[in-house]
Amino acid sequence: MAEDVLVPLGLFLMVVGIVWISVNASTQKRKSILKVVEEGIRSGQTMTPETIRALGMPRKNSNGDLKGGLILIAVAAAFAVFGMSIGSVAGEEDVFRIMVSIAAFPGFIGLVLVGFGLLGRKKEGSE
Repeated sequence: MAEDVLVPLGLFLMVVGIVWISVNASTQKRKSILKVVEEGIRSGQTMTPETIRALGMPRKNSNGDLKGGLILIAVAAAFAVFGMSIGSVAGEEDVFRIMVSIAAFPGFIGLVLVGFGLLGRKKEGSE
């Protein structure tokens, strides 16, 4: 009985552990970069954005919303195609309607993110 629970639990804990290690490593890297910047400011050095980027601080990705939105729209389209293919094999049109309803969630979120990405580009261009 315990083995039936431990194997799937171990699989999910492994995924959580990998994500935690990745997030923790990037947090530690940022902390060390910010500590170097803080020490440089205390010693009287001027810190330009180029200097901070040279230390390894990641740039803000301005296309993040656009990319994420397009990926979610692709997932929504995949759900719709999946429903259409199941409906044609099973001969039931209800499956297509159900899958399109499921596809609406990532699709609408994707549309909003694409809108945010396009609006963000216009704001950056006007500055």
